[in-house]
Amino acid sequence: MTLLYVVIATGVGGLLSVLIAASLTAHVLARVVHHLVSLSAGVLLGTALLDILPEAFESKHASPQALFATLLGGLLFFFLLEKAELYRHSHHHEGDDHHHHHGFDHEQAGRGGWSVIMGDSIHNFCDGIIIAAAFLADTRLGVVTSLAIIAHEIPQEVGDYIVLLNAGFSRGKALFYNALSGMAAVVGGVVGYFVVGPWEALFPYLLVVASSSFIYVAVADLIPQLQHRLTLRETAAQLAWLVAGLLIVVVAVSQLHGG
Repeated sequence: MTLLYVVIATGVGGLLSVLIAASLTAHVLARVVHHLVSLSAGVLLGTALLDILPEAFESKHASPQALFATLLGGLLFFFLLEKAELYRHSHHHEGDDHHHHHGFDHEQAGRGGWSVIMGDSIHNFCDGIIIAAAFLADTRLGVVTSLAIIAHEIPQEVGDYIVLLNAGFSRGKALFYNALSGMAAVVGGVVGYFVVGPWEALFPYLLVVASSSFIYVAVADLIPQLQHRLTLRETAAQLAWLVAGLLIVVVAVSQLHGG
């Protein structure tokens, strides 16, 4: 049953986020994406700090010092990973400015589109392993972790979809390749179930790495997008969506505990 849960969670999450992203028109995107960013930040922080980290620290297989070191290492790893990604984007943009300042080079953009697909596939594969580890530790934790990953995937897939369209992909091809990369999460989930399962002592560390990913994405990527001079009403809306993300986690955890 656990393997079935992993396959369903990874499959539904990947397809749902892609389909939602593809169904949004440019007009809707402009109005909805910033709300999804606020919601995702709340879900990610709530999941990491209120659920996954407490679960990891309850384990008898690892000391708090080792887990905190893993958390620090995970944050540094994702910092360096983003540095490498920024360098790659900067390199492409410099080339674009130099070679075709007055026009859009679809061949160059197409190569960038394939890079997005590859990077998204690797990221989804890792998400699948994280989901499998969470379900193997506890079904409740697996459900909450899956919800957090899905909440993060929706705005990310929206961004990836826009990149692919700008790279010259048709709407159909952009949807197909985004769905294909989303299925990498299913592969990661199955691999994680069979490979990670025998080493239960590694669960706390994997959960902490997952938490470090959630915390870094929320604090370094999502929240800075919200830090703009806004009206009082817009700021209240941001806060409301962020709190809604936290409440989703709190309610999900309490319901699953009660069940």
